[in-house]
Amino acid sequence: MTQKKRRRVTIYKRFERFWHWCQALLIAVLAVTGFDIHYDWGLMNFGTAVELHRLCAWAFVILVGLSFFWHFTTGEWRHYIPMPGYTRAMIHYYLVGIFKGEPHPFRKTQLSKLNPLQRLAYLSLTAFAIPVTVITGFLYYYYNEWPSLGLGSWSLKPVALIHTLAAFGLVAFMIGHVYLTTTGHTIFSNLKAMITGWEEIEEDEEEAQN
Repeated sequence: MTQKKRRRVTIYKRFERFWHWCQALLIAVLAVTGFDIHYDWGLMNFGTAVELHRLCAWAFVILVGLSFFWHFTTGEWRHYIPMPGYTRAMIHYYLVGIFKGEPHPFRKTQLSKLNPLQRLAYLSLTAFAIPVTVITGFLYYYYNEWPSLGLGSWSLKPVALIHTLAAFGLVAFMIGHVYLTTTGHTIFSNLKAMITGWEEIEEDEEEAQN
């Protein structure tokens, strides 16, 4: 039987960790202030919630722009290319296999650090959820400018509904993301890797000797 060894490698680069944590913080603040505006939770006065939401929205747009630039200039975008043939195995693992102690069907490397399900989730987030949330959010905020933009015949209610549903989608993604960080070879290994950039990856003993 082939023995397994682990070696410590750099998986997440410095900017990657920066935008990841900034994005998480901004989404959390946007969610809290947005739902406080929408459902009147009473966490802060309305004007403060609106202004904080607006500032975080602009910061989020700038951060997304920087991350797009970084990914495409460094070639890191390749980590997000879907791997359809492996998606079913990953779904089975997270729903069934992980509770039976089955081996992880995907082995993380420096050249392939996202498993097939993560690739699909991040691609959906980047291509759909984030653009929909940002576009509807700014339409919502600049509602008074609609007539000058030729949008006077539009109704605010569908835009607000789509924006809220997209926000719920982002929150659901974050909750699932937090849970999945606990499914590494130890409960905190994935979290530690996103803080330090270093992670222990598994390799065959003969690979380590090459």
